[in-house]
Parts: sequence; structure tokens; C-alpha cells
Amino acid sequence: MGFVSFAGRVFFASIFILSARQMFNEYGVDGGPAAKELIPKLELAKNHLSSLLNFDLPDIEVKHIVGAFIALKGLGGILFVFGHGFGAFLLAVYLAISTPILHDFYNYKPGSPQYYNLLGECLQCVAQFGAILFFWGMKNSMPKRQLKKRAPKPKAA
Repeated sequence: MGFVSFAGRVFFASIFILSARQMFNEYGVDGGPAAKELIPKLELAKNHLSSLLNFDLPDIEVKHIVGAFIALKGLGGILFVFGHGFGAFLLAVYLAISTPILHDFYNYKPGSPQYYNLLGECLQCVAQFGAILFFWGMKNSMPKRQLKKRAPKPKAA
């Protein structure tokens, strides 16, 4: 069972690790294609939050956000492979932040092709988030291996 669990973690984390590696290779000076895709969606989310909070949010360099996404996916995926809960936490933070921004199906009318593409990708991210929650639940439900306390040796007089 241990090998199957490890193999499952490797396959699951490979999604994030390989994606982080590709983003890192394409990063460049301006943040690469990921930054170009993120700029309009981030502006839309920033404007929406500014209108809800009634004050302007500060400008953030998109290449820094892409770099943070690379770090969260890469480090989280590597730690997740070895079964660390912190790796699962990093991946959950990445999914919680990036999913509503990158997969903004709610900005399109139902029936349009963009709506269904983005909705499908959003649901995949929700499923990945659910798998991380399942991992946390399984990790916390297994009892820790308890060491047997040895009886103290009687002292020789």
C-alpha cells in the first residue's frame, strides 16, 4: 500500500511540477506567456475587488505573481511527493488564488465556447483541490505510530 500511495502522489504532483518547470523555462524578462494571459484577467479581478472594497488596490507586477505561482507549484509539488502536509498546503493556496482569476467562466454568457472551456478547467482545479483535502483528511485520520514505553528498570542496590 505504501508504494501505491507514493506512486499516486508522484502522478498527482507531476501535474504541478511539470507545469512549474514549463512556466520557469518560458519565464523570460517579462514573465512569459503566463504573464500575458494573466494581465487582462488580473486587471478584471482587481477592478472588481476595488469596486467591492471601495478603494484602489496597489499595482502588482505580473511577473512577480507568475514567479510566486512557479514557486508555489514547484515547491508544493516536490514536498507533496514526499508526503508533507506543507506541500499540500502550498498547492491548496495556489489553487485557491489562481482558480478564480485564471478560469473566469462567470464573465461569459452560458452557451458560448469560452464559457464551457473555462468552466471545465475550473472544475478540474476544484477536483484537484478536493484531492488535496482528501490527502489532508487521510493524513490526519491515520493514527501516529505510538512508541511503547518501556517499564523503568529497577535500581540495583
